[in-house]
Parts: sequence; structure tokens; C-alpha cells
Amino acid sequence: MAIERFEDIKAWQKAKILAVKVYSAFSESKDFGFKDQIQRASVSVMNNIAEGFERRSRKQFSYFLNIAKGSCGEVRSMIILAKELKKIDKNQSKELIELTIEVSKIISGLMKSLELQ
Repeated sequence: MAIERFEDIKAWQKAKILAVKVYSAFSESKDFGFKDQIQRASVSVMNNIAEGFERRSRKQFSYFLNIAKGSCGEVRSMIILAKELKKIDKNQSKELIELTIEVSKIISGLMKSLELQ
């Protein structure tokens, strides 16, 4: 069964959860530069999946998935920094890091499936 809407893509669904959790984790942060960067990067993951899908080209979709995967790495890197700087606690960072790894793996699988088609 072919996916007809980006909202049905598991990678997009998980990336949306990641963005919501990142926004929640940093909603009270007074470090506006850091907060803005990590929130933008988290939204970039889900938006690039959506944008690539809507291009209706396997090549374009793969290109945007690659960008989404890079943004996911950026979010994970910033979460590691946030933990070191004590902007979030150990449990929050663990949950968010695990979610970024999961999203990244799902995106990789999706990219691989596009290559096989």
C-alpha cells in the first residue's frame, strides 16, 4: 500500500513527537540562542520529511530525508551539550537522545527503501 500523505510516514510521526518534546524541554529556557537553534533543528527534521515527500520525486524525497537525518544529528548533538550545561536533566536527555536515534534509524531505513525501488 502506497503512502498518500506525509502524515502517514512513521519517520514524520516520530519526528513530530521529537519536536514537541524538544519544545517542551526548552520552553522555559532563557538562553534564547540555544533554545531557538535546538527548536528550529527539531522542526527541521519533520518539515524536511514532509517537504521531500510533497515533491513527488524519489530523488528529491531522498535528498530531503538526508537533510532531515542531518538535522536529527544536530538535535542529538545539542541535547548532549544541553545535558553537559545542565539545561536539562539526565532523564530528559536520555529520553531525547534515544528518540533522536530512533528517528535517525527510521529515516535511514526509509532512504534505503527508496534506493531499492
